[in-house]
Amino acid sequence: MPISQTPAQAIVGEPEVVEDARALTAGVENSPAWRSLKAAASALQPLQIKDGSVPDAAAHADARAHVEAIIAAIDELRPLFPHDAEYLEASMSDFRRWMDQGFGVPDFLDSLVAFQPQRHRVDGIRHLVVFPMYTQNGSSDRHVEAVLVEVIWPDFIAELETEYTNKLFVSLRFLDFTPGYDTNSAVLFPETVAMREIPSFTWGAIFQDREAARYRRVVRAASEITKLDLPDDAARMLDDQQLTEKTFVMWDIIHDRTHMRGDLPFDPFMIKQRMPFFLYSLEELRCDLTAFRECVAIQGRLSPRDGLSASEAEMLEHAKLVQYAVIFDRIFRFSITGSRVRNYDGLGGQLLFAWLHQRGVLHWTDTALAFDWEEVPAAVVALADAIDELYWRSIDRPKTAHWLAAYDLVRGTLTPNPASQWARGLPDEVLAGAPKGYTDAVLDDEFPLSMFFEALDKKMKPVIESTAGVTGRDA
Repeated sequence: MPISQTPAQAIVGEPEVVEDARALTAGVENSPAWRSLKAAASALQPLQIKDGSVPDAAAHADARAHVEAIIAAIDELRPLFPHDAEYLEASMSDFRRWMDQGFGVPDFLDSLVAFQPQRHRVDGIRHLVVFPMYTQNGSSDRHVEAVLVEVIWPDFIAELETEYTNKLFVSLRFLDFTPGYDTNSAVLFPETVAMREIPSFTWGAIFQDREAARYRRVVRAASEITKLDLPDDAARMLDDQQLTEKTFVMWDIIHDRTHMRGDLPFDPFMIKQRMPFFLYSLEELRCDLTAFRECVAIQGRLSPRDGLSASEAEMLEHAKLVQYAVIFDRIFRFSITGSRVRNYDGLGGQLLFAWLHQRGVLHWTDTALAFDWEEVPAAVVALADAIDELYWRSIDRPKTAHWLAAYDLVRGTLTPNPASQWARGLPDEVLAGAPKGYTDAVLDDEFPLSMFFEALDKKMKPVIESTAGVTGRDA
């Protein structure tokens, strides 16, 4: 059967078909069809407004020309992606309908439902992705974006996934992209697509090559600035992009599944709820620390064994590297990336740093940073235990009482803003009132940076800013 007619299921199961599929897309990022698609999508974006529509009738002729170019390019590229045949057909139909209906608010539900990358988690398989979407941590405007991606799915991750089941998780590497992804965005989520109704989402993707490239650049600079003597295996990550990518895949697959596991508050994602931002901090940190804890367990289980398979040996190697990645990414990048306006990831990094320092396993002495590495795992797991205890107790508490308990957990380690109403004690009218009063009383920077992070931020700012748009090929 010709590869262009091969059923999608065969891409996953037959090695020779997988190799054919990889060969088909070799060099696609340099093809004239891709360059035409990218140029047309980029030219269309300035004509679109925030909701993705093109309301200016005077711009419709140009918009039509750009959309026709996009459709022609997808049609030309379509035979290279037989595993996405249904999706690419639907994509062309969605573009035609949008154009024929006068460029109103775009509706790409049909093509979104047809796109199922989680069915093709095979190392090296590529996808062409074109949607009107916003890019998280990038643009909040729903513009037509196009991305060429490659799946990262090494054998040891496939084996790991049988234990840490996460059928929705897709790990990706950038090949090329339109301007919306020339940003800090490292995720591809279906909920960002313009559509008429919300379907059941079946996948979520993370660009591990961007995460790894940012990590390597930031940790290299931060370790030099803080005079941190990196352990040998942690230092290897700074010189090996693929090693670091695989480490982030292992971290993220466990992190991602954790959001729906454990003794949780009613809605661990806080979807459609307005909560104090430190609740988001604790949820994201909980998932990271669960990944850390599980990697400690994997290391403990595999280290004493002889005769490990190749996949088990690689799993053991990366279990240790995940522990370094969680600590260094959280401390060196998360803590000082972004503004100080309700920066929940930043707060999580600050909390981890202070927790380790106050338990005597992290030291800032003689203007140099050091860790007692043998003691670090137990200290990190203790923080994970504290958050798990908070969550376990939450089902017996009113929501606002849970918020107050969460605040106490954070301020038990971090010093609040001197102007904080929460730290002084919320007045009775707020305590007896609606939850909105609680959230309104939270300062944008409820837990300011410590002197350590203020100094580090000044030196690291140019490095962190330089990571916008970075990919594995830039590292």
